[in-house]
Amino acid sequence: MGRRHGIRNSNSFAQKKRNQKHKQKDVWDPAKARMNYVDTVRESEGFSTYYKKQNVCPENEWEQMMATLKETLPTSFRITGSKMEASAMLDVIEGQFFKELLPTGVDTGTDIKPPKQLPWYPDRLAWQLDISRKDIRRSEEYYRLHNFLIAETSTGNISRQEAVSMIPPLVLDVKPHHKVLDMCAAPGSKTAQLIEMLHADQQPGDPPPEGFVIANDMDNMRCYMLVHQLKRLSSPCVVIVNHDASQLPNMQIPGQDGNPTPLKFDRILCDVPCTGDGTLRKNPDIWEKWNAANGNNLHGIQYRVARRGLELLAVGGRMVYSTCSLNPIENEAVLHRILKECEGSVELEDASASLPGLQFKQGMTTWTPCSKDLIGYEKYEDVPEQWRTQVRPSMFPPAKEDASKYNLDRCIRILPHLQNTGGFFVAVLNKVKTLPWEARPKTTEQSSDSGEINEATEVNSANSPPVKKRRTDEAESTEQNVNSDETKEVSDEVKPPKGNPKKNPKSRGYKEDPFVFFSESEELWPVLQEAYDLKSELSCTSFLTRCAVGKKKNIYFTTPALRDLIKNNEQRIKIINTGVKAFARCDNKAMKCCFRLAQEGLKCIESFIGPKRRIRVDKDDLVLLLTCQDPSCPPEIEKYSAPTQEALNRLEDHGSFVVEFEGKTSFGRQLVTTLVGWKGTRSVRAYVGVDECVHTLRLLGEDVSKYEVNKFKNRAENKESELAKINEESKQETDQKEENENDTVEDKATVTNDHENGNP
Repeated sequence: MGRRHGIRNSNSFAQKKRNQKHKQKDVWDPAKARMNYVDTVRESEGFSTYYKKQNVCPENEWEQMMATLKETLPTSFRITGSKMEASAMLDVIEGQFFKELLPTGVDTGTDIKPPKQLPWYPDRLAWQLDISRKDIRRSEEYYRLHNFLIAETSTGNISRQEAVSMIPPLVLDVKPHHKVLDMCAAPGSKTAQLIEMLHADQQPGDPPPEGFVIANDMDNMRCYMLVHQLKRLSSPCVVIVNHDASQLPNMQIPGQDGNPTPLKFDRILCDVPCTGDGTLRKNPDIWEKWNAANGNNLHGIQYRVARRGLELLAVGGRMVYSTCSLNPIENEAVLHRILKECEGSVELEDASASLPGLQFKQGMTTWTPCSKDLIGYEKYEDVPEQWRTQVRPSMFPPAKEDASKYNLDRCIRILPHLQNTGGFFVAVLNKVKTLPWEARPKTTEQSSDSGEINEATEVNSANSPPVKKRRTDEAESTEQNVNSDETKEVSDEVKPPKGNPKKNPKSRGYKEDPFVFFSESEELWPVLQEAYDLKSELSCTSFLTRCAVGKKKNIYFTTPALRDLIKNNEQRIKIINTGVKAFARCDNKAMKCCFRLAQEGLKCIESFIGPKRRIRVDKDDLVLLLTCQDPSCPPEIEKYSAPTQEALNRLEDHGSFVVEFEGKTSFGRQLVTTLVGWKGTRSVRAYVGVDECVHTLRLLGEDVSKYEVNKFKNRAENKESELAKINEESKQETDQKEENENDTVEDKATVTNDHENGNP
């Protein structure tokens, strides 16, 4: 019947289910409760026994290493962006945010530790604070720095990343023309570095680089985490795919003759799944879960991922193998197995010269495989039958007489106590010739009937190492505690979907909107060309939408190289995301074109936008434009300088345009930047986010304190306000109580008088 007397009739069964669900939420479940790291016992007898047996650390440094492992990991970050903006940001950081934190020789009586520049990271762009991220969040002394890191991270100008995690991309030595593959990319800190290296030499107004990055992860949900992470960089040179790294399909690109040719990568980052015991400082729960069998169980998948990477690597290319584990079974043993099978076609390179100032240990040439009970074995014949599914022949070190052939000492082992970091392992491999088991590529006709081209993975039975089938025993199981510096993917190969995938698409666990590229006959293209004065050098075939039919919502831009890659491999690879948003739909009656410029993709296409929709402003006008954050009340055109007013009045119609600025920062450094502006009937505003506005204002040396929130002060004010409110309510209750008592006394007195006077 609806409602009656203020009470709504409801389904009693549904209400009963809601009550049960509510009760379940109130029950404390130890298994689901979030662990308090403060209460975690940072000790593991098995860990100490195992790594003492492996001699990963000199005996005289053991206590120091263990003491460091029990401490909380420091905070580290790096400055990103083009060289011009990165240098300007470094000026701001050193001159403003670190000024009060850097040592001045005066004892302030506080325990604030000064920031340290990481000596091995180029151009002073990486810094470390010897306090944890939690302490930064909870310390009022660091609230401005905390606000700064959050705001600049959201705009892609700062990346908070563990220090040792920055090393693999550095030694990979990516150039703007390289084809790069990140095999296990999520959540994307290292991938972001690779993308930054592609754009390292790009100046304002330059076209995007020729190279690209393919970022892969086998976990579908983590791929979307990767999308969120990489979106901050606004690069048209990246595509995110969803595959098992050990079974990545071959891809094709147009060759010089126009015919499809297998894609071989110039650089590959192989940051494999691992046990992550190098991250004990950041993930203390590993102490309780650590087990010697964990590394043994991951050895197989690590080998298969690395092996597949070498198959996809071009001759003369470079691959970096890395883990955040201290275990030689996951590190040197994997490399020894691969180098032995490659028979001289792959060599280890000593990359330590590219990391000046980094303190590390050389790779190990001998180690002792152990079973779950921590019993070590010198040779496979000594392994009892019950442990032979866990301790495999490939896990043993090379014979002493053969150790020099593999150069395992060229690997880089980073121990936590050396420079107050996490633990890490890095190895650089160069492919000097074709792998022994790689056959000659098939012709297109031979492979046209196959959904996946297998040119690079054809096995020559005469000289190929045996590739074992995946086992289900304990030695190949990955169902255990697996952690990493960035929570890497850990899973078995993707099993093919059952049944007909066309009839049962849900079984594939993959569903994405299509990637529809513009053709030369695209009806919308002439409209965009006219509205934004686009130059003829910009091809419409580099733009795409995510809908095959219906109204287009956003238009994305990508590079010609990635366009060719996607169009040649749509049926071969599972693409999650690519391109950067260049235009967004804006149905405004005052606009001739129904699409506006998007800030995300402006830097990719702004060099192709002609003078018709461009306005150059001075510093005062730019500050006025950026300081107004109320879209309902933007600055009127009359408030800008005369040259800017004249330029704005020349714009033919309403809508978005490019705002150009070239001038000096507060530290005298040259700055060139572009933003999206919006012209209304009588006003103009910036069509960018608040964090982007604050970033530009900060580089210009303007006061941005009004954007900084001191949550500690606000919390104290809120508490005082709440306390005052409580006191006021308490006072009102007391006054009301006294008033009621007085009324009662008066009533009693009235009744008594009435009785005395004979009134009823």
